[in-house]
Amino acid sequence: MGDYKIIAINPGSTSTKIAVFKGTEKIFSENVEHSAEDLAQFKEVSDQLEFRLGMILDMLKEAGIELNDLDAAVGRGGGVMSVEGGIYEVNDIMYDHAVRGANGVQHPAQLGPQIARKFAEEYGCKAFMLNPPDTDEAIPYARMTGIKGVLHKTHAHALNQKETAIVHSDKMGVKYEDMNYIVCHIGGGTSITAHRKGKMIDSNDIVGGDGPMTPTRCGSVSAADLIDYIFDNNLDKKTAKNLTTKTGGFVDLLGTSDAREVRARIAEGDEFAKLVYESMKYQITKQIGAMAAALKGQVDAILLGGGMVHDEGLVETIKEACGFIAPIYAYPGEFEMEAMANGAIRALDGIEEVKEYTGKVNYDEKMFLGE
Repeated sequence: MGDYKIIAINPGSTSTKIAVFKGTEKIFSENVEHSAEDLAQFKEVSDQLEFRLGMILDMLKEAGIELNDLDAAVGRGGGVMSVEGGIYEVNDIMYDHAVRGANGVQHPAQLGPQIARKFAEEYGCKAFMLNPPDTDEAIPYARMTGIKGVLHKTHAHALNQKETAIVHSDKMGVKYEDMNYIVCHIGGGTSITAHRKGKMIDSNDIVGGDGPMTPTRCGSVSAADLIDYIFDNNLDKKTAKNLTTKTGGFVDLLGTSDAREVRARIAEGDEFAKLVYESMKYQITKQIGAMAAALKGQVDAILLGGGMVHDEGLVETIKEACGFIAPIYAYPGEFEMEAMANGAIRALDGIEEVKEYTGKVNYDEKMFLGE
């Protein structure tokens, strides 16, 4: 692998993670915090671009990090239409879609390609996006619903999931593209995905609150019950949607999104907190079972990643419930920054083809309308 200098950018709701790599070695890492007051001045996510970029540049300057020899900038993707997994160069279409949030989802991740493009323009390097949340490799059966024109969408933690699968495969001396995995990212949002021979063929939709309950998401709910709840409580569209991704789950039930606080309450004898937490774990194991069926039982391993995997009790519950399916391996935390750097290295070395973002969804929508 080439000894390239790469910066990875991962914008989140209240912070921007940055890391600078020399080859595969991380030489600098920082999490730049943004106060709610500072962000409140911006109407749209993309309006934050210059503010966040300025803070990043100030941080790098203070740390004495030189960027004149930068080879690539990689931003976590967002705002783009569904794409096949892989690495993409940030072109004009992608940049425009990231600015606008062309997929209808407003999320700080859409600043990733924008910031990467700014670095490329300033330092003459490449700008990439790798495995965005909009990575969608689902098989047709996984898309179909019983309402004409409404498809099951896939939004998952593709960046961390695929890197976890690659890391595990390397550890086992096999190729990700040859294996069948169920990969789980368990955190503020939880995505559980069937990976078949390097493709994410089915998953829950974290943007829609689909799948298990999480600290901030409601999880799958009966459509009829949800409709009744919205009308009975006179919720507007924004408030109702927030229940799916921001104010549902632990937030609605327990008034906190901090899983550590919930576990502390349980340790102090809070029976309701225990019911909520154990219900979440139960729903996670059910989703794993569903993905095992999607892979027709041919599962080489179940891989657990994300911040909540630091909870050994959670891991043990999953092993007890799902150990009959396949061996289970825990990789607590995230590999997202390393994933972006490694993807850029593969692209610069010519090991992995750099794909072109066209701005069109990567499946035939007409086939689901009977046309």
